[in-house]
Amino acid sequence: FSVGQVVNIKAKVNRAFNSSMEVGIQVSYEDLCSGKHCSICKAYATFVAQGPSGSKVKLKPLTPQTEEEKIEYSIAAERRRMRLVHKDTLKDLLTRSPRETELETRDGSVAVPAEKTRVESVELVLPPHANHQGNTFGGQIMAWMENVATIAASRLCHAHPTLRAIEMFHFRGPSQVGDRLVLKAIVNNAFKNSMEVGVCAEAYGQEMSVSRRHINSAFMTFVVLDQEGRPRTLPMVAPELGEGERRYREASARKKIRLDRKYVVSCKQTEVPLSVPWDQSNKVYLSYNNVSALKTLVAKANWALAREKEKVRMYTLEEDKFLSFRIEMSVHIAASQAFSLLSDLRRRHEWDRHYASAELVQQVDDDDMIYHVVSQTLSHENKPQDFVLLVSRRKPCSKGDPYVVAFRSVTLPTHPASAGFTRGETVCSGFCIWPESEEMSKVAYYNQATPGYLNYVTTNVAGLSSDFCATFKACEKFLLKNKEDLIMRLQDL
Repeated sequence: FSVGQVVNIKAKVNRAFNSSMEVGIQVSYEDLCSGKHCSICKAYATFVAQGPSGSKVKLKPLTPQTEEEKIEYSIAAERRRMRLVHKDTLKDLLTRSPRETELETRDGSVAVPAEKTRVESVELVLPPHANHQGNTFGGQIMAWMENVATIAASRLCHAHPTLRAIEMFHFRGPSQVGDRLVLKAIVNNAFKNSMEVGVCAEAYGQEMSVSRRHINSAFMTFVVLDQEGRPRTLPMVAPELGEGERRYREASARKKIRLDRKYVVSCKQTEVPLSVPWDQSNKVYLSYNNVSALKTLVAKANWALAREKEKVRMYTLEEDKFLSFRIEMSVHIAASQAFSLLSDLRRRHEWDRHYASAELVQQVDDDDMIYHVVSQTLSHENKPQDFVLLVSRRKPCSKGDPYVVAFRSVTLPTHPASAGFTRGETVCSGFCIWPESEEMSKVAYYNQATPGYLNYVTTNVAGLSSDFCATFKACEKFLLKNKEDLIMRLQDL
């Protein structure tokens, strides 16, 4: 927002616990000339009530009244649980991920040593920086921390970065008038379109004092926007050995946790079943809905390149409560051949290690089939997952259209959920295959990620795994291996 616009800040206590409370904060702006209103950001702050001697004060419980207040009240408990287990979650994620630091490939980009982005600044706390008790305003410390973080980010991108998010501002202790604050920042990791800057604040009381108090730390995410307001591709970061590699890996883990938190905690799609009942009376509608949902997802304009490795590209699309992704590559095979091979789920296990088997349970017509799929992936209940999927195939209607293979979950009376499996669901996924020449095609897989699939997606986006690349390279080998057999079968027909 700009000078002359009105900033509206709303804050409300969402829930009071024993001695702490969560306050929800919403910031928006109003343009008085045009009447336009726009939301700027949303944050959650945790306050702790203390008595005169620093002892904890027990808070009175809060009773929500409206539906919105009841939702925030309920989710506040989950956010608190995540905050309390954040360190353990981060540690567990890093323990299960590969130890070695993996630098992704990025065309035309040379890795910038992280040490070149390091910034250190000293600020003197003066009376205007403090409250009536002599303690430095938290907002003042945050502003100083953002300043050094912005400088560190600028040293990587050589442009004017924009602050996108702040992760876990943690006030460890107060500072007072007369203190010197040492503010340190460094770029921990740079992803395709964003970078994480780690910032810490230390305080000491005398100029020559060697004892510094660690009073605050935070992780800030920056982007660099082009003239159209779209995030630019950033240079890679080469972490320094030891601590730098630890920060590099932890930044990837925090990115995964942020995506999980955003699309799991706030997601309401789990409140209703994703599968719809299948019968002959609604087959036309479901088939249409299946294909149109995938085509609508494909047509979205805001796909962002998240990772690229061995010519396999992974894109993400963030929309409100959904995280979608697409994985694509070019393959030396005719589009019609790739379409024929990928539309038969009974052969999916030959290249996708997540699939154990797929049984054709109903041939609806030439272009629509229903499969019962068993997955190799175990659910949180430590049971294999199974799916009942409607598969709808479509050939191009005109030049420029792709071959389409769309998937969505349906409910069949003959295949109810059983105790031996955890029933999985997908609302929109599938393949689109574009001819690039007579012998080349671009194969892309799309998925509007449901909660059960989010862990796979966010782990790959954050760079903690390259499973997406391995799976698609296996798909390429499968297509190349079987295209000659397919040609022979088509000729025999």
